[in-house]
This record gives sequence, C-alpha cells and structure tokens, in this order.
Amino acid sequence: MGNTLPYWRLSGLYLWYFAALGAFLPYWPLYLQGAGYDARQIGVLMALLAGTRIVAPNCWGWLADHTGRDLSLIRLACFFTLIGFAPVLFVADFRSLAVVTAVFGFFWNAFLPTLEALNLTWLEGNSERYSRIRLWGSVGFIGAVVVVGELLDRHLKIGQLPWIMALLFGLMWLTSLTVPKGAKPAHDTRHAPLRAIVKCPEVLGLLAVGLLVQMAHGPYYTFYSVHLANHGFDRSQIGELWALGVLAEILLFLLLPATRNGLFLRTLLLGSIALSAMRWLLVAWGARWVWVLVGAQLLHAASFGAFHVASIALVHRYFRGRTQHRGQALYSSLSYGAGGALGSLVSGFAWGDFGAGWVYSGAAAVALAAWLVAWIWIDRHDAPQHRSSMR
Repeated sequence: MGNTLPYWRLSGLYLWYFAALGAFLPYWPLYLQGAGYDARQIGVLMALLAGTRIVAPNCWGWLADHTGRDLSLIRLACFFTLIGFAPVLFVADFRSLAVVTAVFGFFWNAFLPTLEALNLTWLEGNSERYSRIRLWGSVGFIGAVVVVGELLDRHLKIGQLPWIMALLFGLMWLTSLTVPKGAKPAHDTRHAPLRAIVKCPEVLGLLAVGLLVQMAHGPYYTFYSVHLANHGFDRSQIGELWALGVLAEILLFLLLPATRNGLFLRTLLLGSIALSAMRWLLVAWGARWVWVLVGAQLLHAASFGAFHVASIALVHRYFRGRTQHRGQALYSSLSYGAGGALGSLVSGFAWGDFGAGWVYSGAAAVALAAWLVAWIWIDRHDAPQHRSSMR
C-alpha cells in the first residue's frame, strides 16, 4: 500500500462507520416496532434518515472541494453524529424522534462520500486497492450484526439498542482523530465544469440507475428484519442472515480484480442489477424456506458489492479534479439519499395494504427499470471530462 497511506487507520474508520450501520439497519426497525410505532411511522423515520443523504453529502462535498479540509470535515461530522444522536436516549414521541433522526442523520450521512473521495485520492494510480480498504467496512457491519443480534437475544432488551449505537458512534469519532493529515496529490486541472459533466448522457444514466437501484433496496433496509420476524425467525437468526449477505460482499471485495476497463465496468454493473432483481423476487416469495433466503443473501455480493464497486469507479472516472467530492456527494445524495428515502417511504405505505410479497416484487420491477436505463445509456468508454477537455 505504500509508506504514506494510513491503511489501518482509514480501514478502522470504515469499520466503525459500518459497524454502526450494522447495528442500526437490522435492528432499528425492530426497536421502533417495540416502541409502539406502526409500519407507516417506521417507513417515515427510515425515509427521513435516508433523505438526509440528499442534502448532507452535497454540503460536505462543496465544503471539501472549496476548503480542501477533507479530514477536518470528516472529524467534525463524526463528532456531531454522536452529539446529535444523544437525545434518542431520552425522547419518546414520534415528532421529537423525527427531529432527532434528521439531525444525527444529517451528520452521519455527510462524510462518507468525502471519505470515499479522500481514499481514492490517496490511492491514485492504484484504485483497484480501494476494495481492500472498503472491505473493513463490511467486516465492521458483519461483526456488529452478529454480536448485537446475540446480545439482544440473550442479554439485552431491544430498548437498549440506542446505548449500543451511542457507543459505536463514539468509537467512530475517536477513530477519525487517529487518521493523520498527509500530503495530498495536487488537483487534476484537466476537468470539465460540474454542470457540463452532469449533462453527459452516461452520467445522467448513472445517477438515474443509482437512484433506482437504491430505491429497490428500500424495502430491504426498512422491513427485511420485520419480514423475517413475521416468519418466525429470532433476532440471532435475523442477524445471521444479514451477516451472510455482508460476508458474501467481503468475499467479492477480496476477489474482484481491478476495474479500469470501461467495458468491464458496464458488464459488472448490468450483471449486478439483474441479480439484484432476482434477489428481491426470492425474498418476496421464498421467506418460508431458509435455503431460498440463504441464496438471496448471497446475492448481496452482486446487488450491493459489485454494484457499489462499479458505480463508485464510474463516478471517480467521470468527476475529476475539483469536482471529485461534489461528484461523489451528488451520486450519494441521489442514490442512497433520494432513492433510499423513496424506497423506505413507498414500502412503508404499501406494506400494510399489499403485503411483503408484492412490495418486494415491486422492488424487483424497479431494479429491472434500472437495468434498462443502464443498458441504454451507460455504454460509453471515454470519461466525459476527457471529451470536454478536447473540445
């Protein structure tokens, strides 16, 4: 990795960020359900959290591009995530929880695109090694899913989950303080203006695909644990199934070769979206059979892992120089933000009326729409700023 790259400290920041996510995504809907909130309220709260990704990454990306203080902004966001989450330990009513969710969600979702851009900048010329750092986020996620599931089943009550989250947010902030300030490569000045890049068909296609794919994931992140609990799975089993999906993702990150060839990125993207649609159909109609759920979770390597690697590589290829952070932020806000919020909100309102089978079938249909957009538009081999710079 070289002498200047703080590999373990960067990996540690990914680890604790995704460990918090691993404690949150599988068990927070169960916590909300145990606190007396209905499906629509749970959907609104999860959509609100996802919705902060629409605004927060763009704010942090703009600040990072204009100040160059990537690391300071990352540390600031980690600190205010912890401070913003603290009131969850005391509030009880829906409106107060919604406000607190918006506050801590804003800071929690603010810095990951900045971290991604900073990481890829340090790895310039060796971007295939990105997955070797990012996999520690998956390790953190899987560890938290398994450990927290066991704790909640055998030692703790679901109402104590906020204390676990506060601990993980504290570790995330402390780890951010250990990442050293290092000399960064000079900005690449050969880039088109942000507006010109965004107008390129392949970029618009990528942004649309990201939104649709993450919208299709909305029912998974919001109601997968509830879906399993309704079929008789206990919290340890729910955690094990979540962990299996992330384990498959880790293996993919370890085995996936360098992805610099544009055609390979296109193939990887299309394949991952197609398998994503298959996954949601398996979850929709096969929850009574453990072996079907196991197969569906193994497809997480494609629906999230392969898609993430391909899309992040394409974003880094399209947005260069002083558009790097804003490019990553724009992609994150539209996909994980708008897409995730729409998926959570729609599934929350549809869950009670149509049931899990049709909600996840709808997710499969959205994934197929994303595949069609990718097939039509993401088929160009030259990064848009390269063409712009030759005009």
